[in-house]
Amino acid sequence: MDSILVSRVFRRLLSHQTCSRRRFYSKQPSRISFIPVRRYQKSSDGGSRPGKPQATEMWQQRSDILPPDKAQDFAKYPMVTANMLRPRKDRPKRVKMLTRDFIEDSLYNPNYGYFSKQAVIFNPGEPFQFNLIKDELDFQKILGQRYTEFEDKLDDMDFNETRQLWHTPTELFRPYYGEAIARYLVTNYKLVHHPFTDLTIYELGAGNGTLMLNVLDYIRDIHPDVYERTQYKIIEISPALAALQSSQLASSAASRGHKGHVEIINKSIFNWDIYIGAPCYFIALEVFDNFAHDAIRYDPFTEQPHQGLVLIDNEGEFYEFYTKDIDPIADRFLRVRHAACSKPFHHPLSGSRLIRNLKSRLPFAPNLTLPEFIPTRLMQFFDTLRDYFPLHQLVTSDFNQLPGRIPGYGSPVVQTRYQRRTVPVTTPFVQQGYFDIIFPVDFPVMEDIYRAITGKLTRVMSHKEFLQRWAYVEETKTISGESPMLSWYKNASTMLGVT
Repeated sequence: MDSILVSRVFRRLLSHQTCSRRRFYSKQPSRISFIPVRRYQKSSDGGSRPGKPQATEMWQQRSDILPPDKAQDFAKYPMVTANMLRPRKDRPKRVKMLTRDFIEDSLYNPNYGYFSKQAVIFNPGEPFQFNLIKDELDFQKILGQRYTEFEDKLDDMDFNETRQLWHTPTELFRPYYGEAIARYLVTNYKLVHHPFTDLTIYELGAGNGTLMLNVLDYIRDIHPDVYERTQYKIIEISPALAALQSSQLASSAASRGHKGHVEIINKSIFNWDIYIGAPCYFIALEVFDNFAHDAIRYDPFTEQPHQGLVLIDNEGEFYEFYTKDIDPIADRFLRVRHAACSKPFHHPLSGSRLIRNLKSRLPFAPNLTLPEFIPTRLMQFFDTLRDYFPLHQLVTSDFNQLPGRIPGYGSPVVQTRYQRRTVPVTTPFVQQGYFDIIFPVDFPVMEDIYRAITGKLTRVMSHKEFLQRWAYVEETKTISGESPMLSWYKNASTMLGVT
């Protein structure tokens, strides 16, 4: 790593027994464009499915000048999945897995995953009084002060220089942000379902539980008749966050009043097995960006896709491999995208095939394209909505672009936090649980795939446009007339179901 700070982070992480040493190499990280040798090593052994080794061509990505040949390890190490690793308390070694399984295990493993053990969501305390704040710069200053105070209190209880702290618009702009969501939900409920059915709301990944409280407070205070028929159900994969949400619900007399209207379900949405036949609203705010993706590289001449895997050796070091044997889930995504997308989308095979072939014949040119990260888990989430929530109406917001992404198409930002500073890295194959892996959402592609799978109509708008329609913006304006709620999160979009 180039940064001294990054080196300090990794030295700190080395104090943990299961740390991988790959991230500590002083040589260039896994950037193909910086490696002046053939980038992949061919092997005739290996497989891509648990229990079914295949005789297929494997390509090992070379991340150093003289990398060790791991072909024999790849052939003998067992194939595992994120679900197989969930009971494990220690990070795995001497295994191989698909890229999506590695990412899911890193983020959601209940014993060492990022969201299960490391993530802390910032709570600013009392809501900001925007009408008393001078301007947006003054708001940033006040926010910085509250951030420091919040983390100082945490350090007084338990000092942690690798605390993973981040914020959401729900927390920064409460209760106004949550009230905008509630206003949208109640308006649409009254237009379509009232008084025939109850207002049933599902929220996926509810963080601190702040949105739940803001939505229910608004409905109780403004629409008491609707409140009597409202049920709010949280689906939360993280045991720690589910416990925090329960604590929030019991934190005051006002919040305890909602207890009969709330259910917190601690399970993965991908393990959902209950059929919900009634109409419902399904909220997913900043959730899709942390869904696991597969890595796909293409042969620049034949355009054949190769699926990414990662091998973890006996020392806990990571090595990328690519196989022509595409697993059924990734293969289905590629086929659905090809059939469903109504507009061209950016991917490694975009542009002139002739120019691509000429570039690939240059000395030291890679023999596979840069990776494309495809949202296979998002496709499976849409399957769950179709199969178990057939009458749902989706309400989702997420980032449509992100700065500082690792090389590739649809690639994520991978970062950790050390001594209250954000530290980015250039590969997703890092110490499981200590790094956030955040993907931008390609809304045009997502919308087409969602429509193809569920058969439902949608509309996409900017984050700002949604809030201008449904929030009381005047309550979030500073003395200068600026509204941080509108000017922040310019790189976010909202997709709404249409009934």
